[in-house]
Amino acid sequence: MKIITDERCAGYHAPGHPERPQRILSTLDALRAQKELRIEWLKPHQVGDKPILRAHSPEHIARLRIPQDFDADTAFHPGIEELARISAGAAIDAMRSAHAGETVFSLMRPPGHHATRSQVMGFCYLSNIAIAALEALSHGSKRVAVFDFDVHHGNGTEDILMNQPGAAFFSIHEFPCYPGTGAANVGDNCFNYPVASYTPRAGYRKVLERSLADLKAFRPDLIGVSAGFDAYARDPLANGPLEAEDFHWLGSELRKVGVPLFSVLEGGYSDDLPQLILSYLKGVAGK
Repeated sequence: MKIITDERCAGYHAPGHPERPQRILSTLDALRAQKELRIEWLKPHQVGDKPILRAHSPEHIARLRIPQDFDADTAFHPGIEELARISAGAAIDAMRSAHAGETVFSLMRPPGHHATRSQVMGFCYLSNIAIAALEALSHGSKRVAVFDFDVHHGNGTEDILMNQPGAAFFSIHEFPCYPGTGAANVGDNCFNYPVASYTPRAGYRKVLERSLADLKAFRPDLIGVSAGFDAYARDPLANGPLEAEDFHWLGSELRKVGVPLFSVLEGGYSDDLPQLILSYLKGVAGK
């Protein structure tokens, strides 16, 4: 198991904000202490303009340098452009490791799946998973799927990948919930699976099963996973019903698809996040 991380990503915060450095630091502590997975730790590279510009406008990149908050949820922080580039670079590194046959997880912040082609939003500055997917398509992959199980709809990934040849997007999320998108499929390659608030655990699992069946039917040669853990029953930002064993099951099911697979951290704001990530990684590793 390879984990790509850089503790510099814990170097920014806003008081009281749920997307806090402890998400990474506590998970690092838990993964270093556990004995079930053998982990190789890797540092990410900082991505240059060319891969970013496949996903974002030049104006979007320039906006990252202006010292002004982006919205009520997403603050400007000194150095945030560099950290966002490192997080996107980690996603690309994870994709390349997956192509080399490795089991790999990008444990980074900021997350990315709400950043659209031209807008920073929802704690996200660059669309890490979309940047990695487009990089894969530009280097020989023919059918790249992005599977997003974060409780919030991956509107940014959808905005960037919609109708992109060779790509498909699958998002399972609570609806209505932030950001208010994802009620139905869009384009010819973006498939949404909205789940009503307070849906019981068994019902949520059925929707996940349906989305996984559709993912397999797409027959991807590469899967990028937006791994958000905020559909957890005790997450403070949504009303999901899932438990740690559901994330283990998800990891196991994704592994069974049998194609190169890489995962990047999105949401997950409970104090139990380290245990949820470990459970998922054990599933992906077949443990």
